[in-house]
Amino acid sequence: MGSVVIPIPDGDQGFTHDLKQEKKFRVSLSPVISYVQKNRDTIRKAIHAIKVGITLVLVSLVYFVDTLYKEVGDDNAMWAIMTVVVIFEFHAGATLSKGLSRGIGTVLGGGLGYLAAVLGQQVGGIGNPFVVGVSVFIFGGAATYARLNPNIKKRYDYGVMIFILTFNLVSVSGLREENVIEIARERLVMIVLGFAICICISLFVFPMWASDELHDSMVSKFEGLASSIEGCIEEYFRLVNEKENQSVQPTASFRDCISVLNSKAKDESLVYFAKWEPWHGRFGLSHPWDKYQKIGEVLRELAAIILSLKGSLNSPEEPLQALRESIKEPCEAAGSSLTWTLRELGESIMKMRRCQPGAFMVPKLKLVRQELSQVMCPFKLGKLDNAEGFAVASFVFTLMGVVEKLEDLSKEVEELGELAGFLQG
Repeated sequence: MGSVVIPIPDGDQGFTHDLKQEKKFRVSLSPVISYVQKNRDTIRKAIHAIKVGITLVLVSLVYFVDTLYKEVGDDNAMWAIMTVVVIFEFHAGATLSKGLSRGIGTVLGGGLGYLAAVLGQQVGGIGNPFVVGVSVFIFGGAATYARLNPNIKKRYDYGVMIFILTFNLVSVSGLREENVIEIARERLVMIVLGFAICICISLFVFPMWASDELHDSMVSKFEGLASSIEGCIEEYFRLVNEKENQSVQPTASFRDCISVLNSKAKDESLVYFAKWEPWHGRFGLSHPWDKYQKIGEVLRELAAIILSLKGSLNSPEEPLQALRESIKEPCEAAGSSLTWTLRELGESIMKMRRCQPGAFMVPKLKLVRQELSQVMCPFKLGKLDNAEGFAVASFVFTLMGVVEKLEDLSKEVEELGELAGFLQG
C-alpha cells in the first residue's frame, strides 16, 4: 500500500507572512492616519455640523408628519426646532448643561407665569393687566438683577434668561388666551422633545467630550513648556557668531508659553462642561476636575517665569562668552532635569499613573536648586560686578524660580493622582 505525504506549512513561515501582511496594511493606512492627525480639529467640526443637521431633520418630523403637526400646531412645533438651535453645543457636557438650564428655566418661568396669569384672570377687569404687569416687573427685574451677579452670570446666565422669556410669554398670554395651561404644556413637551433628541445625538453619536479635550490639552502644555526650556537653554549658550547665522528667531521657542498663558478661559469652560458629563472611558463621575484647573494655574505661573527668560536672550548688551561658558555646564544640567521632570509629569497625567514625585522628583529638584545656588556663590559673584555679570545672574536666578515652581507643580500632580486613583507606575 502506497504512503500519502501531507505537506505541513512551517509555523514560522506562516507567522512571518502574517507580519508582512500586517505591515503592508499599516503602510497603506499611513496616509489616512497622517491626514486625520493633521486635520483633527477640522474633522471634529465637520462631524459636529453633521450631527446638528441630523438633529434638525429629526425634530422637523413634527412638521413633516401630518398627525403630529395637527396635534401640536405650528406655534408650538417651532419650539422643538428652537431648542435644538440654541442648546446643541460642540461638547457633550455643554449641551447637557445648557439643555438642563433651559428645562429648569422653562419649568420655573412657565409655572410662575401661569400662576400670575390665573391670578390676573381671577381679579378680572382692569385688575387683570395690572396684576400681570406688576408680576412681570417684579420677577423680570429680580431675575435681571440676579444675572448681574458674576457667579450666577458665569454658570446660570442662560437658564435665568430663559426664565425671564418664558415667564413673560406665559403670563402675558393669559391676557388674551383662556387655556394658558394647555399652551404651556404643549410648549414644554416640544422643548423636552428637542432636548431629548439633542442629548441622544450628542452623547451617543461620535460624542465630543470636554473631559477628553481638557485631559489632552493639559498633557500638551507640559510638553510645550519642556520644549520652551530646551530652546531657551540652547539659544542662551549658543556662540554669538552661530546665533547670527540662525534663521529661526529666539522668540519662536516661547510660543507654547504664550499659548499656556492664554488658556485660562478655555480651561475654565472645559472644567465646567466636564463636570456635567456622564461616566465614560477613563473618567468616572467623581473625577477631580477642579484639580486640573489648579494645575493649569500653576502651569500659567510657570509659563510666565519661563517667558521672562526671553529678556536674557534679547538683552542689548550681550554678556561675555567666557561668563556664559563658566555657568554652561550646571545650567544645561539643570535644564535637562527640568525638561525631564515636565515630560514625566505630563506622561503621568496622560497614562493616569503615579510617578512618585514626592519620593523622587521633589528631592531631585531641590538638588538642582542647590547646584544653581552654588553657581551664584559670593566667590563667583565677585567677578560679576558689571552689567554683563548682572545679566548672567538674572538668568540663573530665573532658572531657580523655574525649579521652585516646578516643585509646586509636582506636588499638584501627585495630589491629582491620589484623588483620581491613578495606578502606581
